Amino acid sequence: MKNRKTNNQYIKEFLLALIKNKWALISIIWLFVIIAIAIFASQLAPFDPNKNNIMERVAPPLTLDKQGNMKYLIGSDALGRDSFSRLIFGAQVSLIVGFSAVLVGGILGTGLGVYAGYYGKWIDDIIMRLADIQLAFPFILLAILFLVVLGEGLINLIIVLGIGQWVTYARIARAQTISQKEKEYVEAAKALGVNNFSIMFGSILPNIFAPLIVIASFNVASVILAEAALSFLGLGVPPQIPTWGAMLAESRDHIFAKRWWMPFFPGMAILLTVLAFNIVGDWLRDYLDPRLKEVE
Repeated sequence: MKNRKTNNQYIKEFLLALIKNKWALISIIWLFVIIAIAIFASQLAPFDPNKNNIMERVAPPLTLDKQGNMKYLIGSDALGRDSFSRLIFGAQVSLIVGFSAVLVGGILGTGLGVYAGYYGKWIDDIIMRLADIQLAFPFILLAILFLVVLGEGLINLIIVLGIGQWVTYARIARAQTISQKEKEYVEAAKALGVNNFSIMFGSILPNIFAPLIVIASFNVASVILAEAALSFLGLGVPPQIPTWGAMLAESRDHIFAKRWWMPFFPGMAILLTVLAFNIVGDWLRDYLDPRLKEVE
């Protein structure tokens, strides 16, 4: 009989598997850097991101002040605001919206999915038909509709994007719950008189958590993209809050004026962050798949 692994052994295996995959390791390092930048934005930003200086508008990267010191590392925007400071504070919005919306959608979708899979019958039919109705509409159009009605704001944006993510979690959680509810440990819990709520969320949920984590890592990337798209359209957070999508929107008229730096840096921030989340999600899917471990 094999001995159960300790937590330290699981952590060691996780780190060894991560080190073997250089792209996943680089992606996680990048995400830690972005998270640290977002947390310490106030300390890292050299200027107030909303401070205007019309006399120094659209300054190019590596602009020096009169004393020869670096002033605008990646240039300034059309209102003379420091693009580097706005890029740093934009990371806060992207990560807050990304993680919060996934948390809202994950909790809502997982709860409904486990409930539908466990009880089945008319409860399952109602929840899945609601999911089908939502999938029948393009998500970005629904998001625009709700934000026009609710108005701009960080909380409204998180709620709209979170509700838009619940269907994926519900479908995965439902399918996994159906496969788990007939197993011996569930039958044993029922025989011992454990209530249904404890069985669903105390016994079944921990056993279906792995695929939900994988889906969450992919969804953070999609939410960041959706937030950037909505901010680009002026439907995200208020204009005074810097976001990567708003920076792209503000710089679109300057592309043809050969001011490449204005859209380049926020675009690269979105690209690299979304790519990193997707790479980590892809690696987690492979790492948590027991069939692949058996092959190895």
